[in-house]
Amino acid sequence: MTSESTPDNSRAHWLRPFERFFRGEAAGGIALLACTVIALVLANSPWSQAYDAVLHHPLLVGGTQLMLELSVHEWINDGLMAVFFFVVGLEIKREMLVGELATFRQAALPIAGAIGGMIVPALIFASLNAGGPGARGWGIPMATDIAFALGVVALLGSRVPVALRVFLAAVAIVDDIGAVLVIAIFYTASISSVALAISGVLLAMLIALNLSGVRNPVPYILLGVLLWVAVLFSGIHATIAGVLLAFTIPARTAKPNETPLLERLEQVLHAPVAFLIVPLFALANAGVRLGGASGSHSVSIMSGVALGLVLGKPLGITLAAWLAVRLHFAVLPSGVNWRLLSAVSCLGGIGFTMSLFVGALAFSDLALLDSAKLGVLFASAVAAAIGWTMLRSGASREFAPSRP
Repeated sequence: MTSESTPDNSRAHWLRPFERFFRGEAAGGIALLACTVIALVLANSPWSQAYDAVLHHPLLVGGTQLMLELSVHEWINDGLMAVFFFVVGLEIKREMLVGELATFRQAALPIAGAIGGMIVPALIFASLNAGGPGARGWGIPMATDIAFALGVVALLGSRVPVALRVFLAAVAIVDDIGAVLVIAIFYTASISSVALAISGVLLAMLIALNLSGVRNPVPYILLGVLLWVAVLFSGIHATIAGVLLAFTIPARTAKPNETPLLERLEQVLHAPVAFLIVPLFALANAGVRLGGASGSHSVSIMSGVALGLVLGKPLGITLAAWLAVRLHFAVLPSGVNWRLLSAVSCLGGIGFTMSLFVGALAFSDLALLDSAKLGVLFASAVAAAIGWTMLRSGASREFAPSRP
């Protein structure tokens, strides 16, 4: 990431996008849920063959010098999701500059919680699938779907302290960092050194644009598209290009009253990502055949995913956060107690988007992939129900008016 800073007096200006972010993610969760239901219906209906045919239909993009032929499914997962990861990268960069990850004291609690919430689910999955065909899916239960998680919190409105919402968002953002690293390191095919070198040159050019004070988005977009193509051919998953591009986007301005390019791009892209790209991803990836998963390997995969998300996530987040506070590395936010924090940690078990994404990278066998998808869908629904119930009960007790 480029070394940038923003003045302290602009902190309030930079934190305003969090409220927009929260509202956008919460509302986007409704569209995401609707497309999930549609995908499930299509995959288990008489139109299932047509559904699969559309997803696997090849699309040609480019000219005679460079022609890309990817299926509709691949264009969504490799192309449109790169834009999703770009927005994730912008949010990560903003949080690291002036948000909840800006200082060690602010970042310690969500970082600890996120790390615990990634390690424990992965260990649970690995223990149930070690040595079997499902072993490669250990990364599936590691991530939190921020759209659904914040959507559940939104149902409770002002009864949930703002500090708790911020904690959940920060945990999910650190989760995203972990997911990006896991995808880049563990779910990468053979590497093309030439394409990787070209990617490095393009990244250096983008950093040079930032350092030279370029604030026009066009050069970043053009080089970003070339970076995506280079990363696609390098063997690293193409969505990583979105995160790399985001880290080069300027976060400071040349003029005092000018809106930073990072914030402008975040504002422009947030709605298309929340209401178009992520729902399209769900439509293309959540269509699991309910009778397609069978056998002992399927049971162990589903169990590993479900237990990892429903049990491992809240256990890992809560225990790691408690340990960080106990060792005086972090403090609980104002207005938050352990009951509320453990309740919101249950929402970390809503894996969905990232879990489905990692599952598609982990398994090429459709039966294994269907097993993972079923585990993700079941676990996400259970985690949402448990988290909402615990939060509603905990918030009601915590903020109920005292009786004479």
